[in-house]
Amino acid sequence: MIILSVESTCDETAIALVKDGREVLTDQIFSSADLQAVYGGVVPELASRSHVEVIYQLTDRALAVAGIQRSDIDAVAVSFAPGLIGAVLVGVNFAKSVASALGVPLIPVHHIRGHMAANYLAYPQLTPPFVCLAISGGNSMIVDVRGYTDMEIIGATRDDAAGECFDKTARVLGLGYPGGKPVDQLSQGGDDTKYALPVSQVADHPYDMSFSGLKTAVINIVHHAEQTGEELDKASLCASFARAVSDSLVPRAIAAVKEKGYSKLVAAGGVAANSRIRADLERAAAENGIELFVPPLRLCGDNGAMVGAQAYYEYLAGNTAGSDLNAYANMELSEVCAKG
Repeated sequence: MIILSVESTCDETAIALVKDGREVLTDQIFSSADLQAVYGGVVPELASRSHVEVIYQLTDRALAVAGIQRSDIDAVAVSFAPGLIGAVLVGVNFAKSVASALGVPLIPVHHIRGHMAANYLAYPQLTPPFVCLAISGGNSMIVDVRGYTDMEIIGATRDDAAGECFDKTARVLGLGYPGGKPVDQLSQGGDDTKYALPVSQVADHPYDMSFSGLKTAVINIVHHAEQTGEELDKASLCASFARAVSDSLVPRAIAAVKEKGYSKLVAAGGVAANSRIRADLERAAAENGIELFVPPLRLCGDNGAMVGAQAYYEYLAGNTAGSDLNAYANMELSEVCAKG
């Protein structure tokens, strides 16, 4: 089954062709991040306009690169939630028009489910059940993945997402947008014990997280240095920040795997590209006899292939949509069937 998949939830426009949920025929991605960087973050209107400008050309390119004819497409999939509503609407309306024109099924895919499914492309042997640590710019959660479409959130951030904190840290340090990569690179030469940063604990909810205090602590350290003329060790602050984020995420993920009685832990999302978090996950998984699956860097960020991977299993579960499919800025993982 060949699925044409569409991703447009933020500032990446992506069109992929995926076969049977496991084989990527092509994944064409255009990012407007350089344009957004001028403003220090994503401007929703600019992101939406960028999607409109490139989505048709990306589709033509994907078909040409894969050597696929329109008649070879068996279904069309699209990330329909969550995301920037204007950006999501561009992808949803485009996917609906293509599915209608080709006379093929339309498959709605939750964006976070897509991030998890990126691991199916990297690891053909991976099957549920497992615990997934889903960490991105807009979401930070621990998910019990009982089946390909049967999932339950067992822990999540109460406020800011980890990825948002990386962007805000980069911004206050003058490192630009997006912030994950420059913070990671600068942290390599730093002392992760130099700055004492908070690691949150949520009473009575051991798997829930909070990152707002961490973000505020970093901002306060930077502002204090500016106001007093104190020299700021940016590398060590980045290293200490990365350590604090990892210390919030990794122990919770390991504990969740052990509580569920599973043997597999999966990481997903843009923040899973961070070298400190990846290293800590590898160490903790090895120490606890847990098999770890972390996607290659090219599959951590937003892409179309992950949408096509999850779409295959949504289709097998009967989760298809009609021309009345809408876009949603927010949606829980468990709401997909009801809304789709």
